[in-house]
Amino acid sequence: MSSRYLGFDGSNWQLTSIDIAQQKNYTLTSRTGLKRPFEQASVAEAYAGHDDLDTVIQSARRGFSTVPLNGPHPGVADPYRITASKIRDTDHELHHFDGNTVQAHPLDISSIPSSSLNPLLTLSHARYGLPESLVNNFASMGIKIIYPWQSSCLLGRGLLTGEKNLVYTAPTGGGKSLVADVLMLKKVLGSPSAKAILVLPYVALVQEKIVWLRKVVEGVEKDLSVSSQDPGKKRSRLRNDESIRVVGFFGGSKTRATWVDVDIAVCTFEKANMLVNTAIEQSTIGDLGVVVLDELHMIDDDHRGYLMELLATKLLSLESNVQIVGMSATLPNTELLAKWLDAKYYESQYKPVPIKKFLVYENSIYPIKTPTAILRVTSQQCGRGPSQPPTPSGTIEAPIHKELRSPSKNAVVSLAVDAASRGYGALVFCSSRDACQFNARLIGRAMPDCDSKTLTARQDIIHDLRSLSVGLDETLETTVPRGVAFHHAGLAAEEREIIARAYDNRIILVIVATCSLAAGINLPARRVIIDGTRMGRDAIGPAMLRQMRGRAGRKGRDEVGESYLCCQAKALGEAAQILGAELPVVESSMTPAKRGIKRALLEVITIRLATHVNAIKDYVQRTLLSHTMKKTELKIWVEQTIKELQVSGQITVDSNGLYEATSLSRATVGSCMTPEDGLFVHDELQRALRAFVMDGELHVFYMFTPVNIWGVGDIDWRIFRDEMERLDESGIRVLKFVGVNPAVVNRMANSGAQLTEDNAEQLRIARIYRRSYAAFQLRDLCNEIPIPTIARRYGIPRGNVQTLAQTCEGFAAGMIQFCETMGWGMLKSVMEHMSDRLKAGARADLLELARIPFVKSRTARVFWENGMRSLRAVAAADAKELVPLLLLAQPKRYTAEKAEDERYRQKLLLKSEVIIEAANRLWAREQQCELEDEE
Repeated sequence: MSSRYLGFDGSNWQLTSIDIAQQKNYTLTSRTGLKRPFEQASVAEAYAGHDDLDTVIQSARRGFSTVPLNGPHPGVADPYRITASKIRDTDHELHHFDGNTVQAHPLDISSIPSSSLNPLLTLSHARYGLPESLVNNFASMGIKIIYPWQSSCLLGRGLLTGEKNLVYTAPTGGGKSLVADVLMLKKVLGSPSAKAILVLPYVALVQEKIVWLRKVVEGVEKDLSVSSQDPGKKRSRLRNDESIRVVGFFGGSKTRATWVDVDIAVCTFEKANMLVNTAIEQSTIGDLGVVVLDELHMIDDDHRGYLMELLATKLLSLESNVQIVGMSATLPNTELLAKWLDAKYYESQYKPVPIKKFLVYENSIYPIKTPTAILRVTSQQCGRGPSQPPTPSGTIEAPIHKELRSPSKNAVVSLAVDAASRGYGALVFCSSRDACQFNARLIGRAMPDCDSKTLTARQDIIHDLRSLSVGLDETLETTVPRGVAFHHAGLAAEEREIIARAYDNRIILVIVATCSLAAGINLPARRVIIDGTRMGRDAIGPAMLRQMRGRAGRKGRDEVGESYLCCQAKALGEAAQILGAELPVVESSMTPAKRGIKRALLEVITIRLATHVNAIKDYVQRTLLSHTMKKTELKIWVEQTIKELQVSGQITVDSNGLYEATSLSRATVGSCMTPEDGLFVHDELQRALRAFVMDGELHVFYMFTPVNIWGVGDIDWRIFRDEMERLDESGIRVLKFVGVNPAVVNRMANSGAQLTEDNAEQLRIARIYRRSYAAFQLRDLCNEIPIPTIARRYGIPRGNVQTLAQTCEGFAAGMIQFCETMGWGMLKSVMEHMSDRLKAGARADLLELARIPFVKSRTARVFWENGMRSLRAVAAADAKELVPLLLLAQPKRYTAEKAEDERYRQKLLLKSEVIIEAANRLWAREQQCELEDEE
């Protein structure tokens, strides 16, 4: 991760021609055990021509214990393998690859960077005022010299002292995060009580940033002496040491830390907003020194963007000394956002590693440097160009395999294999999850052999994946030994983490991913390959294109980055629009169409930040919306929204014109719900209080499913009907009670149709059916059905099952808070019990065991059935005793040759030692609590 911030070297790269090198046709004779044929329907047309390989595929369907990973038996041809097409440079002769050594290529030649003599480019300079321990930590992570633009930005008047806010933009990989990190740490270290909140859009980014910041602040201490500004105030901490505590707040996190325990809180949008609300209500907001808004362009996101605007507007309304820092790589209207935040703004176009951009179609590679070049290339193909056609920089030879007969697919495979053959990393972006897995298998079949050391490392990755509770994915089992993996939300979080780490360590050289990876974790590549002009159903937008391209090239790892957009000739018009499009301006998410203003007004009234019409008017004037909407229209819209909140019973107004929150609004805000969702939940919980179905579990599981379940896809009505028919009388009563009509389920299953969602009532009904369908999956999880089994039963990816569980866990906490605020104690108690089961993924008898890391669901049940029924029993066990139990708990039976089996058992032995150590810690903590209670 430190490669994001490597220092400025002062050099200007003079790039030569396209960095494409393919030495000669490889004789690729390796073979990997193939677990299933290439059969995804969504990509069948693009990969036609596999019928004649059926016999070959079936004969290759063997386990890794019998199939040689790095080539077939001597003298035996391997029909599973394919050869990637050669890439030819039209300008000069290519250097050749001899199978072992990569000879010199124009872009492989590294120039020696010159050292800058500017003392301000070192963080140890007195102007920055950073402690030596922090500077040393940055240096140990590769940040010894900063870029000139970073220095210029940091030294802007009032920024290092925290007096001025800042909005800035810089390209991905240009070091923008370092500026925010320095300002944030400077503020935290400058005052004994100062806290910071770093806001990120995704859980994966939060987790990555936590690791980074903890390394940065390791051994760095802050002065906990009494503040000179308030001699009577001491800083409250649960920890008595002087270290800087970095804590993550996100859905599904296990942290027990509260606002008082934190120095730096790394949060998702939702959790950051909740922390600020809590600090305002508890009158501790004065401890907040700085808020960093990363990915500021997401402020206009349709679903969650308004939370960022809501958060920033509250801070502006407080007129406190909170410094706001906003940054993004895709922010075209920086000046407007800076005006809204009363901030300085800074724009940088500096990219330490240059990116070369290419358009690929019909096996030809064209450099794309300017909009004119784009038009010249695409218009010529359409017959409207100049008489002299553009000359490609390179060509890809025609394929010799039917699998590669599509020119765009031939290009994707050739470019990926070419990069990997020279030891570079490649990211391939595809339009769908099915396409990711298909492409990963196809690229894997063309990858060159590796040495025994690399093969062993890849086998270790296979073992790591196999030991997970979700089991080993069949595609990864095939592709990882070839140095290829796929990465999308259909994988479990642990799988994605293992794959990302293997890629970062260059064990895996090619990752095939959906576009979500571009906006997610930091995985740079020498070469980014975009397969097609669409991601999902939509054309690639300019912001997404920049994010994908921004993954190409990282300082310290690559001398140059490369980006290839591969498309069919018929998609050239769309490609031209994508390549030439400008970034759209960022707008407010509180517009009438997005309705974010209702939640904003409900929150500020509930936390008593604004309770009078004049205070509300002042608050609204501080929103981004007020900078883009006419004042008269905005006034009317606000008045209308206030009336809606009154009519719904979420606020009241007294004779003096003061607005007051009701129990409903306090429950809604405290549970981090929108006003609309709060009303829906309130109605359902009130009905449940009148007739809660207590002789079964399904009613509670239904209550735990989020009101809005994003990303679960359409209901499979046949599966819904099957699950409904398996229910007992109690389960049927639950479905009818919440509003499910069995006749509708049968009709939808027979017709294959989906529910209409054109108006509010239809949306409400669809929500009920969708939540009921998700409740079946939640029920299975809590009854110890393995995730792979649930995924197969409902026809969904394993990652979706895991995501549902994590989302429901967070929503369940909100529901419990809702019941507590409303005073519904009995309902709260029922939900708390089921919430513990949801966290454990197990029945009640396993709750104690499930507290141990790596011991969840099926693993806990195997432990229980084999006599390990308590923390004490596991703590007293020998590590070797647990290895056979971990083998029993695996979703699939594992067989391997003796040597491989022994290596795998050694990994499980290490895992057993971690489990026993954790059990001992938990057991010791329990004993300590018992002693304290006796005293």
